[in-house]
Amino acid sequence: KEGDDYIILSDILGDEDHLGDMDFKVCGTSEGITALQMDIKIKGISKDIMKEALAQAKNGRDHILAEMAKTVSSHKENISPYAPRITTIMVDPGKIKDIIGSGGKNIRKLIEDNNVKIDVDDTGRVNVIAVNEDDAKSALKDIAYIVRDIDVGGYYIGIVKRVLDFGAIVGLSPTMDGLIHVSELAKERVEKVTDILKEGDEVLVKCLEKGRDGKIRLSRKEALDQDIENFREE
Repeated sequence: KEGDDYIILSDILGDEDHLGDMDFKVCGTSEGITALQMDIKIKGISKDIMKEALAQAKNGRDHILAEMAKTVSSHKENISPYAPRITTIMVDPGKIKDIIGSGGKNIRKLIEDNNVKIDVDDTGRVNVIAVNEDDAKSALKDIAYIVRDIDVGGYYIGIVKRVLDFGAIVGLSPTMDGLIHVSELAKERVEKVTDILKEGDEVLVKCLEKGRDGKIRLSRKEALDQDIENFREE
């Protein structure tokens, strides 16, 4: 720019960048502008210069997009399973504390076990940042297990955490347990709980009752006619 005279150049070279008064980068699509970045060495520019620069940038952008479309006319419906990704899900805000766990125990385990990064906020938004599809799916499956609701009449797969004289404590999620009374272990009479279950066993149960105190009553007997494979969460 010299006085009132100016020239706007597109796709400048190094010397032109060094000697020019304005460096203006414009990104966007055929629908419009998505980002701008400007460096100027003078106090400011007029509205007319700005309008002309934006119009020139649009012409250049449209030309480049048209050339790109000759090779790739549309985006892929699905990205490569080996590509990094960010997946966002919404959960009940009250479940965020369960995802985090005491002292951050649960979220650290999720991160370490699945090789991901996890961000959560008070609105219930959970962002899972993974290097590939398998890690993302694995983390999302573990999160779904933590936050799942247990409904009366529903069937669930749990892990036996403790065996007692009168029944077994079954973990339904890292923060939720239920009790199978000895009378609900099998259709026949059971003398010893350990004849049916031991710690670490995977067991399909039916939820019989959820008390106001949060206690959950379960039945293995009521689930014996069901195929456990039908209740595995994908």
